Amino acid sequence: MKKVVFVLTSHGELGDTGKKTGFWIEEFAAPYYLLKDKGVDITLASPKGGQPPIDPKSNEPDAQTPATRRFNEDEELQAILANTMKLSEVKEADYDAIFYPGGHGPLWDLSESKDSAALIEAFYTNNKAVAAVCHAPIVFKEAKIDGEPLVKGKKVTGFSNSEEKASNLVSVVPFLVEDELKKDGGIYSKTENWQEHVVEDGLLITGQNPASSELVAEKLLAKL
Repeated sequence: MKKVVFVLTSHGELGDTGKKTGFWIEEFAAPYYLLKDKGVDITLASPKGGQPPIDPKSNEPDAQTPATRRFNEDEELQAILANTMKLSEVKEADYDAIFYPGGHGPLWDLSESKDSAALIEAFYTNNKAVAAVCHAPIVFKEAKIDGEPLVKGKKVTGFSNSEEKASNLVSVVPFLVEDELKKDGGIYSKTENWQEHVVEDGLLITGQNPASSELVAEKLLAKL
């Protein structure tokens, strides 16, 4: 049985707006069920362990999909989610791949996490797939291979500047995913706002937005 670790944010505050953020349900649930239904063993982790915060906007009616509806009725998965393991305790050797769901939360914690960067580097150098969707490609910000940014010279995508602008959060977020990936030498591409766009470059699999989460998981499954 193949094993994948999902790394979720522990950050729940949307800057200093007084609003809440966290991970985006669709970007967690769609990949989780796609892989789980194919017999993949999934472990959930987060920087602080325990219950990761859910972005309340991802529970709104217009954000619902078959996967989110399944999640909302899945008491077993909700119980597992409430008890994520601490990221510092995750060992690369125990898994075949690593996956990061998005939501705005990762911009604040996983973007700067040394534990996360070390894990990504370990998976990558041991020839294991690393996947991230929407805001989660910010996790590559501190990841380096041979002293160079991991994404340098690699094809990548992630939440676009135009999507952040449409979300009215450009002045709130600490980083713009598109800008950071480009700054680190990534060959960034995007499609129109909210449309599916997934890029695969060797072991790296990245998706632009929530609409891309299932295809990211399909490509990750193919790698496994």
